[in-house]
Amino acid sequence: MTETSLIKKTTGYYKAMDGTPIYYETFGEGEPMVLVYGIACLINHWHHQIEFFSKTRQVIVFDIRGHHKSTPVSNLQNLTMEHLAFDLKGLLNHLGHKQADFVGHSFGVPYLIKAYEQFPEMFNSLVFINGFAKNPLKKIMGFDFIEPLYLFLKTQHAKSPDLWNSLWRTMIDNPVAFQIAALSGGFNIRLTQFKDIEVYARGVSRLDLPVFFELFHHVLNFDGSDVLFNIDKPCLVIAGDRDFITPTDFQKELARKIDGAQLEMIPYGSHCTQLDFPDLVNYKIRDFLEK
Repeated sequence: MTETSLIKKTTGYYKAMDGTPIYYETFGEGEPMVLVYGIACLINHWHHQIEFFSKTRQVIVFDIRGHHKSTPVSNLQNLTMEHLAFDLKGLLNHLGHKQADFVGHSFGVPYLIKAYEQFPEMFNSLVFINGFAKNPLKKIMGFDFIEPLYLFLKTQHAKSPDLWNSLWRTMIDNPVAFQIAALSGGFNIRLTQFKDIEVYARGVSRLDLPVFFELFHHVLNFDGSDVLFNIDKPCLVIAGDRDFITPTDFQKELARKIDGAQLEMIPYGSHCTQLDFPDLVNYKIRDFLEK
């Protein structure tokens, strides 16, 4: 029997304020640590951190509303940043915690920024991994094509949902898509385990497109830059210097605007540094929390 198999694990659901079921898992016992993944991601993104931190803490992970087991959403109009923040507060209350340390990756960072704006009292500390406070996709290589592409796909899906659902799964869940995701800076293909990229792609391909479109709309329009000046809890910002999805300027902005924030640059890190260099990222987070 391995040490990991001895870690206490619980799973469950709680009903959000609008009735949407929110699925969660907890690992270990001790001070609570909540991990928040990015849009269209899944709990597997955190498996290295779960294994490492659950030996000394209670690690809490969950599916964002509309993702995987946190379905169906009672109303697509409730896929807002405000509702996401209430989901996080409700989860903490459901598990009997008043405060926790929070770690967010990618879209999980603006998620936490919004939650901090609404419920600062529940935060002991914050760790931001490859995150951003405002739309990082506005211009890529000098061209503003992401929003027009998003609007085109959303319009076409509304006309032929079955066709586009099938195309979406075909485009995402295949080896070519895995390579594109890596080459675009989503993963460091030399470091991230291939099975992690494969699990991620399959999870993305099974996300309902209307849910993705609605949340992506909020990614494009969210700007929590002003909230950063009000964060007065310890904060660690982790950035990958090969992340082309949220370039390092966005990480540096987080660290610059949050008083006392610590910035850690990870050489050769992609958009998923916690998968590229799990041991290094875990030690950085551990040392930060122990201070």
